[in-house]
Amino acid sequence: MGVKTPYLATDVVIRLWKKGGFRGIVLIERKNPPVGLALPGGFVEVGESVEEAAVREVREETGLEVKLSGLLGVYSKPNRDPRFHVVSVVFVGDAEGEPKAGSDAKVVKIFKLEDIPLERLVFDHREIILDFLRRA
Repeated sequence: MGVKTPYLATDVVIRLWKKGGFRGIVLIERKNPPVGLALPGGFVEVGESVEEAAVREVREETGLEVKLSGLLGVYSKPNRDPRFHVVSVVFVGDAEGEPKAGSDAKVVKIFKLEDIPLERLVFDHREIILDFLRRA
């Protein structure tokens, strides 16, 4: 048919815990363009649900096993990704342990909510984090 549709991705705002205490949220420093800080996430593969993709991407990029707690929102502005039109289904999730960079993450960092460098976030992840903070 030749119909073009947006790519489907998923991102996760990971709340990291240690013995019941909140440590912060997990962000990755991207290896590939666009470089900068981002939420862990990536593209949904054919045959998997967005929830399965979210858990897989978090595991690949951070080594963490995340438990998704809810949907934050669907972000679909055509220019949200400079490469092409990508729609992202964004979840909030919880994890424990020490994150380790993997896949296309150069570095994994933990940020207290008040220390998130919003100006360094790529894509529309600044908007996503601000939405999360408004609801937290």
